[in-house]
Amino acid sequence: MIGVIKSDIGKVRLNNEDAFYLPQQGEFPQLFIVADGMGGHQGGEIASKMAVKEVSSYINSHLAKDCDNRKVKRIMESSIANANNKILSISLENDELLGMGTTITMALLYNGRLYIGHVGDSRAYRIREDHIEQLTKDHSLVWQLVEQGRLTMEETKTHPMKNVITKALGTDEFIEPDIHEFDFKNNDIIVLCSDGLTNMLDNNCIKNIVCSLEPEQAAQKLIEKANLQGGEDNITVGIIKVGKVGM
Repeated sequence: MIGVIKSDIGKVRLNNEDAFYLPQQGEFPQLFIVADGMGGHQGGEIASKMAVKEVSSYINSHLAKDCDNRKVKRIMESSIANANNKILSISLENDELLGMGTTITMALLYNGRLYIGHVGDSRAYRIREDHIEQLTKDHSLVWQLVEQGRLTMEETKTHPMKNVITKALGTDEFIEPDIHEFDFKNNDIIVLCSDGLTNMLDNNCIKNIVCSLEPEQAAQKLIEKANLQGGEDNITVGIIKVGKVGM
């Protein structure tokens, strides 16, 4: 398995509010996380780093090699709830951090299955046999409008409220993450990314770059391409490529 995550400040922002986590080579569990923070006075940067730290620590300490799929999902859900509570608590204790929050999208490869945990509008994709599929649903205002038939996906790209998210860690006492399980086949590629990538590049562009280069080079190329298109936000890209499932 090859897994890489790269992050870049972009061309407009003054600091990088994205954060990420990836395992060491051969480390158990095979967990990858991307988070995109929000909030003034460095609140977004603090929230995303806290989310990545708390979620990864919780899963690393609770997940055993013999968990069934229901327990895996419960652990992922509890890790997000735990991170949410800690971020909210810190924000309520500090006026400068009030209202800070973060998205989180994680991929856990476990016993030949792919588990995705998700809150916000960072995304997870699966590329299989030259087809790219978004595995997450954006928790955003424009996504809701698409589901209601009031916007097309094309219209979301230029909508003035395209960056308004409806769910984030640290903004409410209770959080309901999306936790899903997927099959995982030989040569599948998983892409995790913040919206700094998807607001600049469409799905086909992402797929073509990922499929034409090795993960390290592809992640760098995607960041460069997004910056060429304007780099309006921080850009974080994770690419996970498994030659054969279980290896």
